[in-house]
Amino acid sequence: MKIKKRLIMSKDILVFTADVEDAGIRLDAFIGMNTEDLSRSYAVKLIEDGFVSVNKNTVFSKKLKLSQGDEVCVSIPQTHDFDVKPEDIPLDIIYEDEDILIVNKPKGMVVHPAPGNYTGTLVNALMYHCGRNLSDINGLLRPGIVHRIDKDTSGLLIIAKNNKVHESLASQLRNRSVIREYTALVYDNIKEDELEIDMPIGRNEKNRMRRAVNGSGSREAVTQIKVQERFSKYTLVTARLKTGRTHQIRVHMAYIKHPLVGDPMYGPKKAPGRLEGIDLDGQLLHAGTLGFIHPSTNKYIEFNAPIPENFKIILNRLRQV
Repeated sequence: MKIKKRLIMSKDILVFTADVEDAGIRLDAFIGMNTEDLSRSYAVKLIEDGFVSVNKNTVFSKKLKLSQGDEVCVSIPQTHDFDVKPEDIPLDIIYEDEDILIVNKPKGMVVHPAPGNYTGTLVNALMYHCGRNLSDINGLLRPGIVHRIDKDTSGLLIIAKNNKVHESLASQLRNRSVIREYTALVYDNIKEDELEIDMPIGRNEKNRMRRAVNGSGSREAVTQIKVQERFSKYTLVTARLKTGRTHQIRVHMAYIKHPLVGDPMYGPKKAPGRLEGIDLDGQLLHAGTLGFIHPSTNKYIEFNAPIPENFKIILNRLRQV
């Protein structure tokens, strides 16, 4: 899904132009695929409520199929009065003490509320579990959140229960002393057993939701890659972050022509939605290892979480080919 043109008229209005590859795609699907923080169900609601226009004409049909060159304008209503509510959502807690919480986030869960995802997020679950015992450094919508991973990336996150701990953890992230290792399945065989990708990442000037190597406002980005296993058309790798830019692993792997399997934003346009009979539903990327100095004990601690079951099933089937 390539956006040929993107205009920001205000912080709440997005304008896209459909590319040749978008011809025939439904309006709700187009919006959902091009705005990572807006769910497809929320896109449907925006259409039905009259917040979407095509070629300057308001449309109310989610089933409208786009043509090349169609200009799609999405207006996102203001949510000044929105209040995050605690929700009794089960959490996979790997570790907890009076200062921190280590959570294994499932694939498909949004970390914090955003337009179209005001409920069912990790923050809603944390507020129910921790009550008022969460840091407020990142504001009312992101209590306790020190760092984040994408909706369709599973794995480990550190949650801070107070501001002192939050500041210490944030400092470790800035100093690059936090160990963050991911497991990913990527397309094609990587020849080297180990490599380092040192390429700056910034915003993609054509699509505000995407990032790009040498994009607008680029900042240093370094990813260390180690091959775990090779298959006929895929490679299983460990990716260690030296920096923590948005979509860093996804962008870097796409840049070296080995995009993540299942990645709807940076992967091949005609990639299958299923692999070995399993629905992909997002990139095969798992934050499996997290290590840092505990702010209270000053001792190094490390946590590990196994890859999700659907990831395991796909790998086992690839091994049988």
